Amino acid sequence: MFGSFLIPSSGMENALYQGDHILVNKWSYGLRMPFMQWFSYNRILEKPIAVGDFVVFNNPAQPQEKVWSNRKVFINRCVGIPGDTLLLDSFFHPIRTSQGVIPDEKLLYAYPPEKENAMDSLISVLSIAPNKLLGQSKKMHVRSFSRYEYYLLGQAISGTNWVRPLASNEDSHQLTYRLPIPRKGSVIKVTRWNAVLLRNTLVLHEGKQVDIKGDTLYINGKPTQHCYFTKDYYWMASNNSINLEDSRMFGFVPKDHVIGKASFIWFSKEKGKGLFKGYRWNRIFSAVR
Repeated sequence: MFGSFLIPSSGMENALYQGDHILVNKWSYGLRMPFMQWFSYNRILEKPIAVGDFVVFNNPAQPQEKVWSNRKVFINRCVGIPGDTLLLDSFFHPIRTSQGVIPDEKLLYAYPPEKENAMDSLISVLSIAPNKLLGQSKKMHVRSFSRYEYYLLGQAISGTNWVRPLASNEDSHQLTYRLPIPRKGSVIKVTRWNAVLLRNTLVLHEGKQVDIKGDTLYINGKPTQHCYFTKDYYWMASNNSINLEDSRMFGFVPKDHVIGKASFIWFSKEKGKGLFKGYRWNRIFSAVR
């Protein structure tokens, strides 16, 4: 069973672009049974989600909509599975996964304003598109590139590379934290850094009454230093670090919210290009990877 979804934003570039129409295989992880919000969780022929999969799921932080299948749909890359421990920076962005650095993750880079024409030429020659100017001042212009695109730019620029990682890219990695991903039956220690994340997860998905007073977490009125979980959870990340529609915004994604795996792109067209322009023919019927 397949479903069609439109990619509405640039959060998953360079893997998926705004205007891509994708087919999602709802059998990839086992078909999710209906009415699970009122009965026990169950899937037909259940299979595990792998790190690196492009996963489609319902918004886990939309409690006003009781029916999960009616919630907003997201697509992210899975970077943490139940039982994993991720290394995150102070903005909850994964630095490394079990497979290493995310190769097409996008970060912010700055360059001199007088190099704007040269940048446009390089982007065209290297086929780094679409890529829009994200910010500008008298001292710098800012765009986002993946690590590989930054490597290509460095190779193409003669002499000293005038494209530099924005300071915030490096500053955000100065403080790092280890975040265990909850699995069914696991116990996770509460710290000042993860207390809010754990509280939200317990309230939204475990049916607990949880409060934070000072540095202490209270579950059903009792102080605790450890949390117990009854579900499997995942950590999802967008490729573009400036896009926050991932686990940095809505936290852990429980397994019962997962719809399926993005399979292939069946149609792709740039937004606002009119009827006869903007078709990305090279992307149509290509696999999502």
